[in-house]
Amino acid sequence: MPGKVHPDDLLSHVFGRTGEDDPAVVKGPADGEDAAAIDPPAGTLVVSSDPISLAASRVGTLGVHVACNDIAVSGADPRWLSVVLMLPSERALEPITRDIHAAASDLGATIVGGHSEYVDALERPIVSLTAMGMTEAFVPTGGAEPGDRVVLTGAAGIEGTAILAADFGGELDVPTDVVERGASFFEDVSVAADAQILREYATSMHDPTEGGVAAGLHEIARASDVRLDVEREAVPIREATRALCDAAGVDPLRIFGSGAVAGTVPESEVDDALAALSDADIPAAEVGVVSEGSPELRMDGESTVDPIEDDLYPLWAAADSEK
Repeated sequence: MPGKVHPDDLLSHVFGRTGEDDPAVVKGPADGEDAAAIDPPAGTLVVSSDPISLAASRVGTLGVHVACNDIAVSGADPRWLSVVLMLPSERALEPITRDIHAAASDLGATIVGGHSEYVDALERPIVSLTAMGMTEAFVPTGGAEPGDRVVLTGAAGIEGTAILAADFGGELDVPTDVVERGASFFEDVSVAADAQILREYATSMHDPTEGGVAAGLHEIARASDVRLDVEREAVPIREATRALCDAAGVDPLRIFGSGAVAGTVPESEVDDALAALSDADIPAAEVGVVSEGSPELRMDGESTVDPIEDDLYPLWAAADSEK
């Protein structure tokens, strides 16, 4: 039945699943309350919103981490979340709020409010989160300077691999263990720890989501008005990602990229940055250099000037057309 979630379901599945307790939250989720109230500490408030509208699996986990990654790569620690759930049926509520609570708790973040309702016209849930955090040193996407080195933490296509495995794994000609390994990548989409270290060195950081690592690097170039020269072979790609992408006919560098941080670091500090990440057991690699020139991504001699579309979109479109 369309409309707001019943108060009894809010009590059982929402109000008790709010991540970490935070004394700065003056008023959090409660029956009948229209807004949250937060008493923030001193500093710069960083805010970002992101929807999850196409993925069908683990959307609560993705929603939290995709929104919080944007906060983390801006130099802040994710702290508060406002959640909007648009659900096709009542059975979607419990698993999504369970995953949201778990992911927020892992990050030490608090759900401060939001909205939830059922919409009959939907075929899959839509989850939209606004994340907030405080920082004393904001790190922009557009801070790259010529001479900086391009650093990538994690690997390309981690989020996209998880989606491929969960949403399309049964249709792809790959072994079951590869599909299972790819689906486990949902646990690797957070980059809060990566960004917490890299922010001490970075002139810019960015969370590559739609369009993958290639799009994320291109967006740094555009925001910074510089050229990024990147070696494709230097970009880390996991074996499960290669196998699933080969089977699906998609490019690992052009599928949803949460699970990596694309950043730029002064040449004099890149060794220290990579060593600090290694000491924390976070894989990272130097993949290119920032150069003067018109804003573009140049990878192995091939120039990308226009925005990059994610390679998973045609797969979803084909699946929807077959329904």
